[in-house]
Amino acid sequence: MRNQIEENALFLGLDASTQSLKLLLINRRLEPVADAAVNFDESLPEFQTEHGAHQHADGLTVTAPPLMWAAALELALDKLRRAGAPLDRVAALSGSGQQHGSVWLRRGAGAVLNNLDPARPLRGQVAEIFALTESPIWMDASTAAQCAALERALGGPQALADLTGSRAYARFTGNQIAKIHAFNRAAYEAAERIALVSSFMASLLIGGYAPIDFSDGSGMNLLDIRARRWAPAALAACGDARLAEMLGVPAPAHAPAGVLHPYFAQRFGFRPDCLVINFSGDNPCSLAGLRVQQPGAVALSLGTSDTLFGSTVRPAPSGAEGHVFVSPVDPGAWMVMLVRKNGSLMREHVRDFCAGRSWEKFNACLQTTPPGNLGRLGFYHLSPEITPPADRTGVFRFDAQDHPVPALPPAADCRGVVESQFLCLRAHAAAIGLTPASLLVTGGASVNRPLVQVAADVFGTPVLAGAQPESAALGAAYRALHGWLCRQRGAFLSFDEAVRGAPEFQVVARPDPAAGAVYRDLLPRYIKLEKSLFST
Repeated sequence: MRNQIEENALFLGLDASTQSLKLLLINRRLEPVADAAVNFDESLPEFQTEHGAHQHADGLTVTAPPLMWAAALELALDKLRRAGAPLDRVAALSGSGQQHGSVWLRRGAGAVLNNLDPARPLRGQVAEIFALTESPIWMDASTAAQCAALERALGGPQALADLTGSRAYARFTGNQIAKIHAFNRAAYEAAERIALVSSFMASLLIGGYAPIDFSDGSGMNLLDIRARRWAPAALAACGDARLAEMLGVPAPAHAPAGVLHPYFAQRFGFRPDCLVINFSGDNPCSLAGLRVQQPGAVALSLGTSDTLFGSTVRPAPSGAEGHVFVSPVDPGAWMVMLVRKNGSLMREHVRDFCAGRSWEKFNACLQTTPPGNLGRLGFYHLSPEITPPADRTGVFRFDAQDHPVPALPPAADCRGVVESQFLCLRAHAAAIGLTPASLLVTGGASVNRPLVQVAADVFGTPVLAGAQPESAALGAAYRALHGWLCRQRGAFLSFDEAVRGAPEFQVVARPDPAAGAVYRDLLPRYIKLEKSLFST
């Protein structure tokens, strides 16, 4: 009977991303069984978010209400239950959360989570547990002063990167903590636990404080990525003597956070012994979902932000750009990543103004405008950028002779925004050791084949995709299975073995040699103009 239960076991992945919360259920054969999603703007309009966030008047501060994420969790689980998903067969679940965002839980919040009443909705029970009702998220760019102070305290950008995997970035949690410690001491003192979005969602599910995992913890400027513990010098620069206790002890991504709280078993029909594996960040979970572990395999995630990432066993953190995280699937490896903040929202902005809010018209512009855009280049920054580091915002257009021009034809802007995004990622990838032999594409825009074709041409590599475009939720489900198998065996099992038999990726775009030659010639011009615009 026990073997039959294990053979029929299901595994749930959760992705609390910037704009929505998604659930994906898979079986032991790694096949999707059911899914559900909640868009924050559409399904929870009372929180008054735009694209899942609150943009503040200073143009730099960006937050989101953590209560919204708790409300979305209950809505999504109820959707899954009402659709008839067999939640009583879920042996383990795990999840991903948008990286860097911090959730500030007030004193006594742990007791509230532990005593959830299945007869009452989750939202009302957790409404008062937050020391901050607005969580700083990854889009926030308001901590330049804190970043500069942290780098000074740690011996400069390279020294900080060598220790924590990255130079100081405005969105990184340590710098957000330093800002709150300096300017909102009442909230800091009221907090009992500072969670990441990922560990907050796990905390809701276990009814207590879940640990921050090593991989998501690498995006904080606080974790010693080699020793796998909080770096005392970074803690001292960002907070006070209590900060380590407020963060809790970090843990491996494959380890259990605990067992699902009875609230969820009774309210939604889960198995009472359902295991909750530590949650991680959305980019680490995408790495798991795309199974990016071999040299030369590089993933391109096209979402609210665009990210390029791969795996390495020889990390070389850069004090100039990029990030090194602890791998979410291999204790002996690291994840290397570049992030462009102006991703899908920038493409949508150009689509709205140049293609009548129509992706069909936008794609027609891509396909009818020649590769290289007749030598015209543009830089499209709605908000301060991460790669390259740039506070300067706006749209900067150039003709084929590198002369600034006030405007381009609408079709040229459609091609220009896409080409500039991919040229930027290619230009900066080599500096952090990412040289793709192929690209695995994921994220919401990965289903846009004309856009993906431009990526293939710019990088000069085939582009592959899986049947499931939302790799973070899939990776969370894979990680739930992986953690469950490690617990079943009482020892670490390789992630490759855990996901053996997963569906193969299919080639969705092949590079055009003629287009590739155009982009090779264009790249030095792009780099020169980027430096002229954004070098500090």
